[in-house]
Amino acid sequence: MQFFKIHPDNPQARLIGQAAAIVRNGGTIVYPTDSCYALGCQIGNKAAMEHIRKIRLLDAGHNFTLVCRDMSEISGYAMIENSAFRMIKALTPGPYTFVLPATRDVPRRLQHPKRKTIGFRIPDNTVAQALLEAMGEPLMSATLIMPGEDMPLTDPEEMKSLLGNSVDLILDGGYCGYEPTTVIDFIDDVPMVARKGKGDITFLDMKNNYA
Repeated sequence: MQFFKIHPDNPQARLIGQAAAIVRNGGTIVYPTDSCYALGCQIGNKAAMEHIRKIRLLDAGHNFTLVCRDMSEISGYAMIENSAFRMIKALTPGPYTFVLPATRDVPRRLQHPKRKTIGFRIPDNTVAQALLEAMGEPLMSATLIMPGEDMPLTDPEEMKSLLGNSVDLILDGGYCGYEPTTVIDFIDDVPMVARKGKGDITFLDMKNNYA
């Protein structure tokens, strides 16, 4: 397992490039976001996805999230109606996950098995954005919560101790918080709060009385 200390505001390009190469080669990494640390792997890499499931002891029904650079990346994987587009554009980058209908191009194992939806987010984190830029594609991700725990890990040194060689790389971008994203599920193009997290939802409370 490798451990890179990354500057949170000015990530070292050489280390980010190495991290992207590890992901492309099928590796599993830990990286910071604007809500908490996450496990990530290359989109569509079934073996790496199963490895993340094993680390977290997730069942086959757990939904992963596609972490994207911007709206243009999301549009390649999800069907976005105008009202959803406007809301997502206004709230990103930021600590929100959006659940949208998946396009036909999205592999079935990445979709919700019954609803054919998929979750996306665009993080407001310099390290995560640099990694996504180097990758040139989204990261398949899950929050770094250890089995039996309710809260995500926040200390990269503790992550190194607990995870050992079960991941290929930890990107230490400093403390980034412990509160997960707010999940907004667009059901028939109507936004519903599926989980209240770090992202503010008062605008929904006031405008639509959702929550």
